[in-house]
Amino acid sequence: MKRQPVWTAGTATAWMKIPKHVRIYDNGGSSVLGGTVDRYTVVFTGRYRGKGYFQYVGMSGAPRHPQGFCQHGEHRTQIDVNRWGWAPAMGRRCHLGKRIPFEQLPIDCQRVVKIDYHKIWN
Repeated sequence: MKRQPVWTAGTATAWMKIPKHVRIYDNGGSSVLGGTVDRYTVVFTGRYRGKGYFQYVGMSGAPRHPQGFCQHGEHRTQIDVNRWGWAPAMGRRCHLGKRIPFEQLPIDCQRVVKIDYHKIWN
């Protein structure tokens, strides 16, 4: 059975949708004690896991700016789950920061996430 894409490529509305299979964390940024330059961490979840690794991206509030930060990574296990395999609920904290909804990401960060999400799922 052929897997249906989450987004249909080539449609304008595809880029306006909110990605379903992501978990987003905010550590407060470098101005907060314990915060870092890579303020936002986005963990891609879902059934793309057959590739043998889990993808994530860390970024500043302006990842596309020349002085911004945006770095992709992958790990053999999901990086945001506890020892029982559960991720924190919305508004709760883990070692990556406080979990936030997609809408709270800056617009440039949302663009990066949507581009990556589109590449993973289509």
